[in-house]
Amino acid sequence: MPAMDIAEQKLKRPFPVSTLKWRKGHGSGDLVYIDARHVMTRLDEVCGPDLWQNRFDFVGGRMICTISIWSNTLKEWISKSDGADDSQIEGAKGGCSDSFKRAAVHWGIARYLYHPGAFDDNRTPSHWATPEGYDEIMDKRSVTEVVKKVK
Repeated sequence: MPAMDIAEQKLKRPFPVSTLKWRKGHGSGDLVYIDARHVMTRLDEVCGPDLWQNRFDFVGGRMICTISIWSNTLKEWISKSDGADDSQIEGAKGGCSDSFKRAAVHWGIARYLYHPGAFDDNRTPSHWATPEGYDEIMDKRSVTEVVKKVK
């Protein structure tokens, strides 16, 4: 498996359980999610507030959000997009928020929430789906990579 750089590790890091929210899904049980503000905070912390941007476009009846992050390596903006319909609760505002969170998943932010083994039936996260468990795994991976380089 290729090594993740530090920024990728930080983007993918699970959120504290206290920040997660749950709602009823459409026939498939409960769904876990985060607020768009948590995504903004994660992008600010990892990239810096001036090295990421987002744009919204309305295409084919869907709100499309594009999140771009500045690459110092490539010296250009890298963009990833996703869309959402208007939400049932706050219409267009909800569509903007949902498309923003979906675009963030393309960057690895909160992607783990979609993994079927992330939570049990009591909403308890697997160890790897907690910030502490994830950090532990990343620390072990880093040590393993250093050992491989030394050999």
